[in-house]
Formats: sequence, C-alpha cells, structure tokens
Amino acid sequence: MRSWFGRGKSLQLAVTSCCLMAFVLFGYDQGVFGGILQNEDWLNQFDHPSDTKTGIIVSCYNLGCLTGCIINFFVGELLGRRRTIWLAMAFVIVGATLQTSAYNVSHLVIGRVITGFGTGIKTSTVPMYQSELCERETRGRLVSAETLFVGVGIVFAYWFDFGMSYAGGAVAWRLPIAFQLVFTFFVIFIVFGIPESPRWLCNHGRKEEAVETLCAVYDKSADDPYIFAEMEAIERAIELESDSGRSILSIFKKDKVRTRYRILLAWGIQLMNQVGGINLVVYYIPSVLVQNVGMTPRIAQILGGCINMMFMFGSILPALALDRMGRRTTMILGCAGLGICMLLIAALLSQATSPSIGQACASASVAFFFLYMLFFGMSVNCVPWVYVPEVLPLEARTKGTAIGISSNWLWNFTIVMITPVIINRLQWKAYLIFMATNLIFVPVVYFYYPETSNLSLEDIDYIFTEGGSPVKIARRMQKELGPRRANSRRPSMVAPVEASGEKDISHTKTIEAM
Repeated sequence: MRSWFGRGKSLQLAVTSCCLMAFVLFGYDQGVFGGILQNEDWLNQFDHPSDTKTGIIVSCYNLGCLTGCIINFFVGELLGRRRTIWLAMAFVIVGATLQTSAYNVSHLVIGRVITGFGTGIKTSTVPMYQSELCERETRGRLVSAETLFVGVGIVFAYWFDFGMSYAGGAVAWRLPIAFQLVFTFFVIFIVFGIPESPRWLCNHGRKEEAVETLCAVYDKSADDPYIFAEMEAIERAIELESDSGRSILSIFKKDKVRTRYRILLAWGIQLMNQVGGINLVVYYIPSVLVQNVGMTPRIAQILGGCINMMFMFGSILPALALDRMGRRTTMILGCAGLGICMLLIAALLSQATSPSIGQACASASVAFFFLYMLFFGMSVNCVPWVYVPEVLPLEARTKGTAIGISSNWLWNFTIVMITPVIINRLQWKAYLIFMATNLIFVPVVYFYYPETSNLSLEDIDYIFTEGGSPVKIARRMQKELGPRRANSRRPSMVAPVEASGEKDISHTKTIEAM
C-alpha cells in the first residue's frame, strides 16, 4: 500500500485535499471562459465570433467531458481510481497547453476538447474515490465539500479574469487559461502518495491490500472489529452483486440489486444538475447582464463575479450539514426555489422595455440571479455528485458513475450550446424554460428517489433488494435505524438472507456490527 501521509487523520486529509483540489480545477475550467468572452483582445484574435460560434467554442469543452466519461466507462475499472486520476490530469495538461497557445478557433477548440477528456474522467472518478474512503456519517459532507470547491474555482476564475482584464493584450486571457496547470500539478503530486480504494482492491481479489488500506485510513489494526465489519460488508456486497456479471451490458440488466434502475436514478439526478439553467449563469452571466439587463461590460463582469460568489457561499451549508439535511429534502426545496427565481427573472425582464419602469425591473432581476445561485449552491449543486456514487452497487460503480456523470456533460453541452442563441432570440422567455424544468423535478424526486443519507454504501443495496418501492423502504429504514446509525461510528453489515426456503439472495438484512 502506498502512503506518504502517515495514517489516520493525516492520510484522510491528504485524500480529501486531492479530491477538493481536483474539483477546484473543475470549477476553474468551468468559470475561466465566462470572463474572457468579452475581452477585446480575445475577440480580435478569434475574429469576433458570432453567438453560434461562441456557443461551439464554449460547449465543445463539455462535449470533451462527455467523451471523457465514455473513456472512463471502458478503462476506469481496469486502471483503478488513482491511475484513472493520473490519466485525467495528463489530458488536462495537454489541453491547457493547446488552449494557452491557440491562435485560431480550430486550435482553441481542439485544446478545449482534450481538456474536457480529462475533466470528464476526473469528475466521474473523484467523487467515487472520496465516497469509498470515508465513513458513511461524513460521506455527504465530504463529497459536498468537493462541490463547494467547484464554487471556489469558479469564483477564483472570474476574479482572476477581471484582474487580468486591466493588463491588456494577449496575456489578459492566455495567463488565466494557463493557470489551470497549477491545480493539475498539485493533484498529480498528491495522488502519488495516497492509497487505492479498498473497495476496488477487494473487488479485484487484493483483499490483503484492501485490509491494509482500511487500517491506514482509519488508523486501526487488522483485527479491530471496525476493520473486520467493514471488510465483511464489502465482501457481502460483492457476493450479493456477483450474479450481475462483469460484462459491459450486464449493468443494464434487471438483476437482483436493480442495477439498471439505479443507473437511471444516477443519470437522471445529474440531468437535474444541468437542465435547471445553471450554466446560463456560470458561463454567460456577463453576456446576459449586457444583452438582457442593459449593463456595461465592465459592470457586468463585476456583478458576474459577485453572483458566482453566491454559488460558493450557498455550497457551505451542505458541506457542513448535508447528512442531517437529507438528499431528498434538499433537492425538493432547492428545485422549487430555483423554479421560482427563474419565474421572477422572466417576469421582471419582460417589463424591461417599458418606458416608465423598464430599467427598474431589469435591475431588480439581478437580485434573483443572486438568489438563484445561492439556492443552487445549497442544493442541486451538491446532491447529484453525492448521490451518484453512493446509489450504485459496487460491481457497477465505476461504469455506472461514468454513465451518471456523462448525463451532466451531455446536458451541460446542450445548455451551453443553445444558451447564446435562446438568450438572443427569446430574450426573457428563455427563463421560462428553466422555470418549467426546475418545477418538474420536484415531483420526480419525491416519487422516485430514495433517501440515502447516513447509510453505508453496502447497506444501500438493501433498499433495492427488499422488494417494493425503494422510496418507501428507504423512508422506513431511516425512521427505524437512522438515529441509531447516525450516533454510531461502527459500520453495519449486510448479511444475505434465504427467502422462501431457496438458497438465493433475494434481499438483504441490515444488522448493526458488533
């Protein structure tokens, strides 16, 4: 087992630091182009691209991210979590270098697509890696912290762009693009000194190394009851899921652990992360404030940076308390709040042409952009990234996570591609589209998404193997066992139960370990 950072808390801190910095890089890549699109030297360099060409330049990165998820689908389980992160960073280095040195649109697009390969691989690996190396009581907070640091990266990128805009010339946009290499090299260095996921090791027959990793992460001996129970739960989960097979198509079958249904849940919740309109704000808020609200480019850039700071501030709450807030409640309230914000933005901008109150209404709409980003950071920003790796069974976790995150990038690409066009063509009516999508998500989450807070990754299988509605089973499970589990630091064990006298694992029984 590899570890440069000792045992226990220091090693856990190193793992978390690596994951957080990877998501700072993710946020920085998301935000850095938002402050560049109005840069005069950038516009001159690329011949003042039309709204359609701008959409292609910006969204091609997301198409690369989607491709990165597909790459991870095929190679992620073979390489393991650590080597997959290295592969992601290699793509980012090549892509960032090409973007920084770009002198025409084709050169720039190729660089952004290659950077996207790395981001797609990274975002479909890092949350899974963090989830597999932390206790269930802290899993929601730690993975939510990753999305908080996405906000940190976005805000840093916006203000870095703003500061560099005073420098003038090519350096004003080339240096911000190149700066992503700083985060990349930090991640590469940390990954050298942290261990592989014990669940991946156990799933590939390396049980002794998995035990050694668990002992190092939790600073316990191999005969400690905690380590014994954790390994027992992992092995039981592998046994339960083994009938699904290991082929590529097996994860789409309707098996005993309902893998296909769980992958659909993962894919759907990442769709919610994007189709609510977040990248209209992240990528294009300076352009939106200029075109729809009537601000000057300089004021729009300042306000755009401030609006994106709300994304970061909102993410602080789930990073501290998501395991107490719950996944379902957070998503339902968040989607409702986002839908109302989009409704009010549309209503106010619809009056922007009025000679008497037009400017006042347009200015008032800015307040709801602020509120939208705050709500998003508190809810839909974080829950999908937590939910995807934890709702999937171990046997399908790598491929299923790649499929789930691919939804994020597919819809990210779609929204970023069409946003310049619909904002120019539809004006205030464009926001009604996002109002509708956010409000639709409220009943979808309520009826189809079970609560997974404070359950071990292995225990979540129980929700789907018991039979009946997973939402109702999870509700009963949280009611009966939630408080006792939340107060216990010992993992639970998933034991197979024979049903109807047949030697078959048709459901699981969750019992407290020791």
